[in-house]
Amino acid sequence: MSDGLPLATGAHSDKVITRQQGLWVIGLLVGISVLLVCGGDPVRLALRYERAAVLHGEYWRLLTAHMVHVSGAHLLLNVLGLGVLAGLFPRDYSLSQWLLILFASMAAIDVAFVFYEPQLQWYVGLSGVLHGIMAAGAIAWWRHETKPMALALSLMLVAKLSWEQLHGALPFSGDMPVVVDAHLYGAMGGAAAGICISLFLQDWFSRFRSL
Repeated sequence: MSDGLPLATGAHSDKVITRQQGLWVIGLLVGISVLLVCGGDPVRLALRYERAAVLHGEYWRLLTAHMVHVSGAHLLLNVLGLGVLAGLFPRDYSLSQWLLILFASMAAIDVAFVFYEPQLQWYVGLSGVLHGIMAAGAIAWWRHETKPMALALSLMLVAKLSWEQLHGALPFSGDMPVVVDAHLYGAMGGAAAGICISLFLQDWFSRFRSL
C-alpha cells in the first residue's frame, strides 16, 4: 500500500482537467490584456477596432480589439467579470467548446460592427465577449442546473440587455464609454454557439477528445 492521493478517474477526472484548462485560458487572456495595457496609447491605437482601418485591410484589429482596454480600470472591471463567470461555469463546457464560444462571440460582434454599425468608429474591451460567455452559460444551465436557476440567470441577462437597448449603459458604468450593442451581439454569438454545441456538436467534441 502506497501513500498519496488516489488518482482521479472517470467523469470527475474530466471535470478537473476541464477546469484546469479553463483557468489556463483565463490566465492567458488576462496576461495578454495586462501586457497590452502596459503598452499604453500606441499599442491601444494600433490594435483597437477602428472601422476605417479594418475596411482598408487591417483585419487583425477584429481580434485584438477585444484584448485592449481604455485604461487599467477598464481592464480591472473586465477581469473581475471574467472571474465571476469562471466561478459560475467552471465545468459546463470543455476547453475546445469554450474556445468556440469565445470566437463565436467575437465574430458576432465584429460582423455586426462592420455591417450594421457604420457610425461606430472605434471599440476596445472584452465586455461583449463576457456577455457571450454568460449567454452560453445560461444555455448550459438549462441542461445541467435546476430550471429555477437557469430561468433566473436567463431573465437577468435578458433584462440587462433590454435595459441597455432602451436606456443605455447601466448607471454604475460611470463616465466610461460603453458600447452596449457589443453586449447584445456578443450574447447572441455566445447563445448561438451554446445552442449549437448542445444540439449538434456534443457528440463531435466527445469523439474529438477521444482521438
